Amino acid sequence: MPDFRNDPTLPSPAFPGSHMVLDDQYVFLSGLTAGDIQGGETVIGDIAEETRSVMRKVEYMLHKADCELADIVRADVHLTDLNEISTMDAVYAEFFTEGQYPARTCTESAKLFGESHVEITVMARRNQS
Repeated sequence: MPDFRNDPTLPSPAFPGSHMVLDDQYVFLSGLTAGDIQGGETVIGDIAEETRSVMRKVEYMLHKADCELADIVRADVHLTDLNEISTMDAVYAEFFTEGQYPARTCTESAKLFGESHVEITVMARRNQS
C-alpha cells in the first residue's frame, strides 16, 4: 500500500495530490518550485539560485524517506526558458557524482507555480535492506 505524505514545511498542495508517495521500491516527489518553498520567492528570477533551492529541498525530502540524492533514478525538469538550460545544468550537476546522473527529461513550460522558472520532479529508489 502506498504511503502518501505531505511535508509540513511546504504549503498543503493546492491540487489533488501529495508532496511525496512511497511504495516498497520507490519514492516519488511531486514537482517542486522555488515558489513552493518558504522564503523561495527571494530567489525567483535567478535560475541558478532557484535550481539550488529546489535541489536542497529535494535532498531534504528524500532524507525524510531515508533516501539521498544518489538514489534518484529519474528527474523531470521544467524551465520557463530552455535558453537557461546550461545555467540550470551547471547547478543541477553539483548535486550528483559526475557520471552518475539520473535519467532526465527537460522541457519548456510557459508558466510555473509562483512565477518560478524551474520545477523539478524526481523518482528515487528506496534502500532494499
